[in-house]
Amino acid sequence: MIYLQLFISYLKIGFFGFGGGYAMLSLIHNEIVLQNQWLTNEEFTNIVAISQMTPGPIAINSATYVGYTVAGFWGSVVATLSVCLPALTLMIIITRFFMRLKENTYMKSVIAFMRPVVMGMILSGAMLLLMPSADGGSSFIDGWSWALFGIALIASLKKVNPIMLIVLSAVAGIAIYYLPNVL
Repeated sequence: MIYLQLFISYLKIGFFGFGGGYAMLSLIHNEIVLQNQWLTNEEFTNIVAISQMTPGPIAINSATYVGYTVAGFWGSVVATLSVCLPALTLMIIITRFFMRLKENTYMKSVIAFMRPVVMGMILSGAMLLLMPSADGGSSFIDGWSWALFGIALIASLKKVNPIMLIVLSAVAGIAIYYLPNVL
């Protein structure tokens, strides 16, 4: 049953994908593209881009999108709730004890250990997006992408309004990638 598969996949992502959205990317990719083959690599990279542009965390946005793509409205509800359930449950439990244990030596050690692990997961997500896929495909990063990145980076360092950067980047993306295919 597809709802159960969505629930289990996003429950795993919710439980083991700590460290934020970028740290979760490789885990989400593994579940969605490699294990269940619900999406292709190209569709996955599109989800990452859309998830970045829409308000909210990447994991929740991707869960909603993948759930809807795979099983319609109820699929998006199941996937979104299942990715949120572990964090909600853990936060309720941990909050009760953390305030009492935050100065505990063991707690400090666990947090110190988790920092490099999270950094590794973030780097893994970045490499996943930059490197060509294992199935012989190519990375979605090309020369135009690097040029747009460079321009946006310089503009952001010069304190250009971020909303203006997003709009201009969207217009440039449409002009570079969409219009040549339509015309």
